[in-house]
This record gives sequence, structure tokens and C-alpha cells, in this order.
Amino acid sequence: MTASDTSSPSANPRTLDDWLAHCERLHPVGIDMGLDRVGSVWARTGVVLGTPMGQEDSGRDAPVVFTVAGTNGKGSTCAMLEGILMSSGFRVGVYGSPHLVRFEERCRIQGELVTAEQLVPHFAAIEAARGDTPLTYFEFTTLAIMRLLASAGLDAVILEVGLGGRLDAVNIIDTDCAIITSIDLDHMEWLGPDREAIGREKAGIMRAGRPAVVSDPQAPQSVVDHAAALGADLWLFGRDHNYAGDRQQWSWGGRSKRFNGMAYPALRGANQLLNASGVLAALEAMRPRLPVSAQAVRTGLATVELPGRFQIIPGQPTLILDVAHNPHAVATLAVNLDQMGFFPRTHAVWGAMADKDAAGMVARLRPLVDAWYVCDLPTPRAATAAQLAQAIADEVEARPLATAPKATVSEHPDPMTALKAALAAADPTDRIVVFGSFYTVGGVLHDGLPKLNAPHLQAGTGGA
Repeated sequence: MTASDTSSPSANPRTLDDWLAHCERLHPVGIDMGLDRVGSVWARTGVVLGTPMGQEDSGRDAPVVFTVAGTNGKGSTCAMLEGILMSSGFRVGVYGSPHLVRFEERCRIQGELVTAEQLVPHFAAIEAARGDTPLTYFEFTTLAIMRLLASAGLDAVILEVGLGGRLDAVNIIDTDCAIITSIDLDHMEWLGPDREAIGREKAGIMRAGRPAVVSDPQAPQSVVDHAAALGADLWLFGRDHNYAGDRQQWSWGGRSKRFNGMAYPALRGANQLLNASGVLAALEAMRPRLPVSAQAVRTGLATVELPGRFQIIPGQPTLILDVAHNPHAVATLAVNLDQMGFFPRTHAVWGAMADKDAAGMVARLRPLVDAWYVCDLPTPRAATAAQLAQAIADEVEARPLATAPKATVSEHPDPMTALKAALAAADPTDRIVVFGSFYTVGGVLHDGLPKLNAPHLQAGTGGA
């Protein structure tokens, strides 16, 4: 997941790998919630991104900033927004995290990954501004990327929240338009025990008098209340924007804008129309500054790509990659798999973080899985393969299901080894789904897209 740190610690970082290794050593913990430290360092850089509150009439030609928070759907929302704006001829930059294989995936300008050479000067500038202020890896790298985006002459900047919203590093920027995707139970040790508490944290990205688009069809009351108390311009799904569709096409309606007879977005999955609805609402809200045409909407949605989001790779067997890493996302994955049609057997490669609801993920996917290949991941935050295997065994014992396959379970040291074991056991007509974490999907993408060719065609291979 992180760039390789094969060199010895350097007092004078030169390469991107040097800087990332430096960032990892700076702070004793990986997450340190709060904006005081990161905000003070950003202020010392003298860089401004977007339009700070109270400076709307400054005359400065600032890019429009979209900030995207939520439990699931953030990456898809950012990618669709990016695609439509680029199809309209605007210069667009995107910041997102984490990455699958290379750190440079965290930033795109005009649809292209930034290079290590582009990033290095901005790491050096943040180090100079930091002084003796400790920053976490996420905070330091976020500031470096935001400084790069601020210097790139962009019309629009899309910032994806890493965790929560109110206290996330990107929230030092005053967004022009907040977008909140689905809200569910995740990162509860940081964000709170229920959807209301988590929603309150996500709502922290809203700004007074500025649009705040919610694409969750059951928005927590805390989100609605915070928008009202703040005076944000709240766009609620079902009230201010909505969609309808059949098997062939879909339509969208906002407050005063409609798009009819559209093809489905290129991103697959049951929730993508919810994400797309939020994107179109945000674009309607920002239309005075970023007018987009109906053709740009169609083109942007038709051509959008995002690795690891229900990404189907044709081959023998079929391979599905999905970074679903909590029960809500895995439930969506299960629906998507169920809608793919018939496959004799489903093989699941699974690696996950230790703080995730493993039992909840198993419960939602178990009715579809014939063989589990659980794996270790290269981070101390991960659950071990043995712990995941135990989670499956516990779920089977606690909730016997007559409709669920009697699945096999095997343990593996890494995702690629698990994928190879699944391939060895699979028939060409089967499917393999790799899910559970960015590390899991990234582990099988490390050397590029796998090319699968099942070695045999024998009925019942791999055990029942």
C-alpha cells in the first residue's frame, strides 16, 4: 500500500520514497484527530486553496472546491464528478485515499496520475513550513498534495475525506460544495457508536450559506440538524434530487434541472445511481460557476473508471475486485454479485483490518461463497488469516443457513498467494471475488491486472 521503504532513513529526503518514509517516522500514532496542528502548518505555507469563508467577494479567481465525505461511495462520487467536469472542458484535480498500489494514485490532474517528481517539491515545502510541529503520515501527505493542487491552475478541485469529516485534514479547506455519500457504521472508535454520531462528524465539512448535498436516502437527523443550525444550503436525496430508472435507462431530477433517458454509469453496482444523483445535484448547485452540458453529463458518466469498485475483469474464471471493507459495502457487493447471473461456484479472497466487523461481512456474503481464501495483509492493523477463518467458523456455528453453501476455508500469507490458490481450485466458468480492504485488492494488482486462465475443467473441483 505505501511506497517501498527499502533505503535507510535519510536526513535529507530526495525521492518520493524518502519523503514517505520520513512521514511515517514523524508521529508516534497513525491517527491523531484535530485540525490545530495541520491547520497551523498549512497557514505557514501561505498557500490558499479555494475561497475561504468571508472572502467570496475578493475577486480572486479560485478553483471551485468540492469536499466529499461518507462511509461508502466517496471514490465513485469523486470519479463521476471528475469525469463530467473534464468532459465539459474544465481543468480538474482530485485528491483521494488510500491507494491500491502506488502512492501517486492519491492525486489526479486532468485524469492523469501525478508523478513522484511533481510531488517532491511540495513535500519539501511542507517540511519547511512544519518546523517542529508533528504531523501524521496522512496529514503531511494531504498537505503536500493540496499544495500541488493549489499550484496547478485548476477550475475545480475534488477532495475526498479520509476519515470522518469534521476533524479530517482536508477540512482545513473551506469547501464550496459539500457532498455526503452513504453513512453507515465504520471507524466507530473515532466517529461514534451509531449513524447519528457518525453523521454529525461527516456533516462537519458543511459551510454556512454554501451547498451541502446528501446522497444517502436515509440521512441521519444529525446531518439535517447541523445543516439547519449552520445555515448551509441542504440538498437532500428524495426532496431536492432524485432518480428513476428501468432496465435500459435512467432519469434524474433536481430543483430546476432534469436529465432524461440516460445510459447507466460505467461504474457498476447497485448504489451508483445514488452516487450519481448526488454528483448531479452538486453540479446543479454550482452551475453558476461550473456550467456543464447534458452531453458532458452523458459522456462523463459513460466513460468513468475507478479501479477496485466492483471491477469485473473478464477471463477464465471471471475476476471481481472490490474494496468493500465494512458490512454495508459488502451487502452492496453481495447484491451486485447476485445480479451477475449464474456461476457454478464463487471463490472469495478476503483480507481485512482487525478493527472491522468481520462477522458482519461474512454474514452478508456467506450465502454466495463456496470457498473462502483468507489472507494476511502487510500491515499491523490487519486481522490475521487465522482470525478471519475463525470469524467464518463462528458465523457458521452461530447462524446455520440451509441456503448457504457448505464452504471450504483456507489460510494464505498474502492476497496473491490466496488468488493463486483460488485459481488452482476454480473451473473456467466459476468466479473469484477479491475484497475486504485496499490492501487486499492492491495485493493482487501489484504487478498489473491478473490474467486468469483456469488450469482445468472438472466438475466440482475445489471441494463443496
